[in-house]
Amino acid sequence: MSDIINNENNDNSTPSSKEISSDIKKKVKNFLTELFDYRDDADQKAALEEIKEGIPFKGATAWILIFAVFVASIGLNADSTAVVIGAMLISPLMGPIVGLGMSFAINDIDTFKKSLINLGVMIGLSLFASFMFFYFFPLSEDTSELLGRTKPDIRDVLIAFFGGLALMVAKTKKGTIASVIFGVAIATALMPPLCTAGYGLAKGNLIYFGGAMYLFTINTIFIALAGFIVLKLLKFPMHKYANTATRKRYATIATVIGIAVMIPAIFTFIKVFEESQIEIQYRAFIKNEVRTIPNFQLIGDPELDFNNKEIRMSFFNEVTDGERSLLANQLKDVEYQRLKDFQIKIKGSDTKSFELITTAYNEKREELQESKNIIAGLQKQITELQETISTLNARIEQNAENRNEKVIAFSRIAKDAKIRYNEIEEINFANVLSSKDFIKIDTIPLATIKWNSKVRDSVIRPKERELRTWLQKEMNLDTLFISRKK
Repeated sequence: MSDIINNENNDNSTPSSKEISSDIKKKVKNFLTELFDYRDDADQKAALEEIKEGIPFKGATAWILIFAVFVASIGLNADSTAVVIGAMLISPLMGPIVGLGMSFAINDIDTFKKSLINLGVMIGLSLFASFMFFYFFPLSEDTSELLGRTKPDIRDVLIAFFGGLALMVAKTKKGTIASVIFGVAIATALMPPLCTAGYGLAKGNLIYFGGAMYLFTINTIFIALAGFIVLKLLKFPMHKYANTATRKRYATIATVIGIAVMIPAIFTFIKVFEESQIEIQYRAFIKNEVRTIPNFQLIGDPELDFNNKEIRMSFFNEVTDGERSLLANQLKDVEYQRLKDFQIKIKGSDTKSFELITTAYNEKREELQESKNIIAGLQKQITELQETISTLNARIEQNAENRNEKVIAFSRIAKDAKIRYNEIEEINFANVLSSKDFIKIDTIPLATIKWNSKVRDSVIRPKERELRTWLQKEMNLDTLFISRKK
């Protein structure tokens, strides 16, 4: 009997599979809740105060913004990513944008007004400062950093939204995470689009201005939207008004404004997403259909024109009507359905095919090689003539020495004389027949020197005496006369 009771107690103490499953689910739920739920870490009062403190724009904040604009403009102009990142870190643009999201979330119409006014002032001052920089700076030119801020895509929307979420989570946590705030400032890139818009104004390029302001608007809207969502999820307390009627009226105003902002944001997201999908299919079409055409060579990169719905391409080759039709039909395939409304504009070479260009290139190469051969032959002849002249000079000197005449290698003497006396322009030597009494004839050695005309006579005279002494010694002469050549 006692064995039966013990067995029953053992059976009751063993948990069932349902209990095990329930326990596992409970532990997983607790783990996930502990992992992702940070409401206990949020400091609502401190977060609201910090956000409101970052909204005002005056004094030091204005100067910091101006300096950040100049730094960013220089970085964009120099095509330096590091400098642009530095400008993002010191820019105070994020404060009013976060204030907009907070004002919608807690129905604070006064904060909304302050945020909107300060954001407008910041934008105006940033545009003016960047306009002045690029208008007067002499080295302004289109760079990849500037062009990268003129056309937003779906990635910019996602960066702004998720960056805004990270920013608000960091701001609402007890003890603000500064590194996250700096990272969001870099990722969302609010400053470079404003500087690019100022560049567009300075250069009179409304396309650059419009594209950059469009990118800045996207970033602003989705950062504010992310802030709104985080504060709502954390259930921040609604702003208190004096009476119920005022609260309801401001709630209605906030709702209307929120909807008015959200509708363009949704349409913007859809439009940017659609353009991104078109670009993906466009790149696939160029890669799979155009660049695989045998013996066809593209000139540069094809262009995708969203406004005119055109794909423009240029080829070295002549493009036939059949080849044009083939590409147009391939564009209608299912895998390129987003490109079905686009037209292909092909500019083939009307006068020179690829083969003609290749032939001309080969001909020019042959002509160049022939010219090189001619030049090489002439250089060889010049070298041979120089060697012949040297040989003849050596032979003349050798013959003179063999005849026991007082002659040495005049070429060496001339070179040495020029080295010693740089003012000499020409030197001649000869044995001259001379007669003083017109009866007796003497042979005298005579060196004729032409001096630089700029050298004064008072300088030449002592140099002539030195030169005569030196020449007598080198030529082994008892007597030597020197005359000047005009």
